[in-house]
Amino acid sequence: MKLNAPLRLLAALSLAGASFFAQAANDVTVAYQTTVDPAKVAQADGAYEKATGANIKWRKFDNGADIIAAIASGDVQIGYLGSSPLTAAVTRKVPVETFLIATQIGGAEALVVRDGSGINGPQDLVGKKIAVPFVSTGHYSLLAALKHWNIEPSKVTILNLAPPAIVAAWKRGDIDGTYVWDPALGAAKESGKVLITSGELGKLGAPTFDAWIVRKDYAAKHPEIVKEFAKVTLDAYADYQKDPKAWLANPSNVDKVVKLSGAKATDIPGLLEGNVYPLAAEQVVLLGAPTTKALTDTAAFLKEEGKVDAVLPDYAPAVNASFITQ
Repeated sequence: MKLNAPLRLLAALSLAGASFFAQAANDVTVAYQTTVDPAKVAQADGAYEKATGANIKWRKFDNGADIIAAIASGDVQIGYLGSSPLTAAVTRKVPVETFLIATQIGGAEALVVRDGSGINGPQDLVGKKIAVPFVSTGHYSLLAALKHWNIEPSKVTILNLAPPAIVAAWKRGDIDGTYVWDPALGAAKESGKVLITSGELGKLGAPTFDAWIVRKDYAAKHPEIVKEFAKVTLDAYADYQKDPKAWLANPSNVDKVVKLSGAKATDIPGLLEGNVYPLAAEQVVLLGAPTTKALTDTAAFLKEEGKVDAVLPDYAPAVNASFITQ
């Protein structure tokens, strides 16, 4: 049976509409940060797009708080952020779940103080200006360090600045120190010294980590995309851990990390060595009681510091190991 012109037009529009919605369903916006990690190579190579078959829009953010706002609004479906903003988000009931521990933070985040600032030890921080992005892992670590040193936060001028603003303030001489990550960390180190790293704080009982999270509604509709996203990340980690020296000896790998992180090529080896990138078997264990406990402990600390109003009775619903393929 032949269709007349109006019906043919209607059929064409229907097919076009179906095609549009099929394509839209495959679109995903992913928020990333300028952290240094092996998976930046996979991101630069388009490996995520190839494995997931999704149309990925990568959006760079300077801190986790902004990522949470974008995820809460529905503008972003998958995001990379630290344990402190993640905890704050879950506590405030943003509908997300952790599907991958991106890194257990070591030397890649640190408190750096300016040469000539008069800060030679922890007690010299009193009365000084220290910049940090609020509700970040750096902020959590700074408060944990002050607590360890028995220094009241009110005795230190703590400024809420995003990493790019920290670099500018550092260059102007407006701040005495900063707790931050690269590329701002590298810029500060050029004329400053490290007072303590997040790895050292972790050993003192205040560990931090970065995680990949996803909106629960998106994960429920597109579990295979989340699974493939996790697999590409873990494959990149495995490739690096197989032979770190050989991986770093490949200038292409280093160039891609530099491009997406803004860190200096000479700093890449130390920054990669300063973190732990858990592989699949470790992920299955971590994405259970250890991460639930870490979120609970972080929430208790944030409440004590007045950063959240309450602690949830259970953080387990915010952790999901089902997307890890061993």
